[in-house]
Amino acid sequence: MYDPQQLFAKLEALGIAHRTVEHPPVFTVEEAKSLRGNLPGHHIKNLFLRNKKEEMWLVVALEDRAVDLKRLGEALGAGRLSFGSPDRLRRHLGVEPGSVTPFALVNDEARVVRLALDRGLADDGLNGGGPINAHPLVNTMTTAIASADLLRLFEATGHTPVWLDFPV
Repeated sequence: MYDPQQLFAKLEALGIAHRTVEHPPVFTVEEAKSLRGNLPGHHIKNLFLRNKKEEMWLVVALEDRAVDLKRLGEALGAGRLSFGSPDRLRRHLGVEPGSVTPFALVNDEARVVRLALDRGLADDGLNGGGPINAHPLVNTMTTAIASADLLRLFEATGHTPVWLDFPV
């Protein structure tokens, strides 16, 4: 499993620029808002979910989006969704609760986790707009990466996103 320094090395190997700031640990969107200061760009929330068939999903949405798990499951064709356990999170994405991030897909070499993205990210310029701010595998840092570069990382890890219109 990657650690933040290995993630940064992978980004650099792919020619992806990034900027990281350190901060106290944050576990919720509210904590992140109160501690992040003035970080420009998009701020996201990340949900690690599973269904009864043991299918895993990483859902990345703008931080203020309301997410109804029942409707989300229907939109994804996944049926009833629930949060994945800390053990599943560690096993599939290599991160701890509170550190769920799209960057963790670098740890999903088996491509077990499916990716769903908020179309609002695309509407707000995911193809070259402001940066996306996400934890680099730990919740004591935030890394800004260009939106288009995040898509390049997903491609490099073999994760093709499903785009969703929120609220779902």
